[in-house]
Amino acid sequence: MAHENDAVHQAVPNAPGTAPGTRADADGVTRRRPLRERHVEETVEVAVPVRTAYNQWTQFKTFPRFSTVVRGVEQIRPTVTAWTIGYGVLRHRFAVEIVEQDPDAYLAWRGLEQNPTHQGEVEFRPTESGGTAITVRMLLQPRGASGILTRSSGAARLAARLVRGELMNFKQFIEGLGQEGGAWRGTIRNGRVQHDHPEPPRSRVAQWPVG
Repeated sequence: MAHENDAVHQAVPNAPGTAPGTRADADGVTRRRPLRERHVEETVEVAVPVRTAYNQWTQFKTFPRFSTVVRGVEQIRPTVTAWTIGYGVLRHRFAVEIVEQDPDAYLAWRGLEQNPTHQGEVEFRPTESGGTAITVRMLLQPRGASGILTRSSGAARLAARLVRGELMNFKQFIEGLGQEGGAWRGTIRNGRVQHDHPEPPRSRVAQWPVG
């Protein structure tokens, strides 16, 4: 029987915490840094330019087309998605928030589950051959008894193999396409989409349609 977490929408907080791959300097500017503590770090090189690899990665709804575990991705808010993963009839649904995103360079996320949860980041770097090196780092943070399992070397190796396999699947997928099927080129800071031109304050005077 399929299992699905119905509390996804309730798990989305109003105020995001510190981004997993960032630090706030004394001047208040948020800057990227790799996860200091991690359970998984895997890298794969793909034979497409950085822009192509990054653009395709941002198309989360296409992940089920190449992934062996992702069954569906639903957009909840501009920075929040709900992911359904599983094998066979087993399903698990959870929310993920993008907390930092730099086009063609970096993306950091955190799980919004109460128990367990995780955080991670993916970096895109150009290679000398004109391709892209994609590095995924993840920190698993389960609570209770499951935390003991995650801290074991066997569980860490299993998670690393899974991430490695998914990266290889993405490599075959994007190299087979040869070009991206879409893109989202926005920037995110601390869970907020950055706009090139700030929106003007809303007037309290009623606006009536014309024409």
